[in-house]
Amino acid sequence: MMTQYKTLNHCKYLCQYHIIWCSKFRFNVIKDDIEIELKNILYEISKKYDYQILEIETMSEHIHLFIGVKPTVAPTDIVRTLKSLSTIELFKKFPKLKKFYSNCGSLWSKGYFVSTIGNVSEETIRKYIKEQKK
Repeated sequence: MMTQYKTLNHCKYLCQYHIIWCSKFRFNVIKDDIEIELKNILYEISKKYDYQILEIETMSEHIHLFIGVKPTVAPTDIVRTLKSLSTIELFKKFPKLKKFYSNCGSLWSKGYFVSTIGNVSEETIRKYIKEQKK
């Protein structure tokens, strides 16, 4: 199934990212009830902010997201929103997790990975641009 382009008032777009981030110190905390709740929280946040989670999977110390957003949303804003709000919600629901991370104050590491996802190759885009005047 081919991905459908989205439309705003003056814009047709397809903005999708593969995002990965890790737990602080890569501790193995994303498991069991925390894993289930984290996924639910990320879906709720995404719904509220009009992000579309296309795929999600967690490992015990990191998370992978394939997410679609409007072109007005920067990848850094997506990550900041999801990491900060998920931390708040997980700490509320799992006091032991909050206590475990109490000395460092954060559930997630500072860094993240982001990559754009496209439907065409770099070669196709280059060829299309080069052949515009023909």
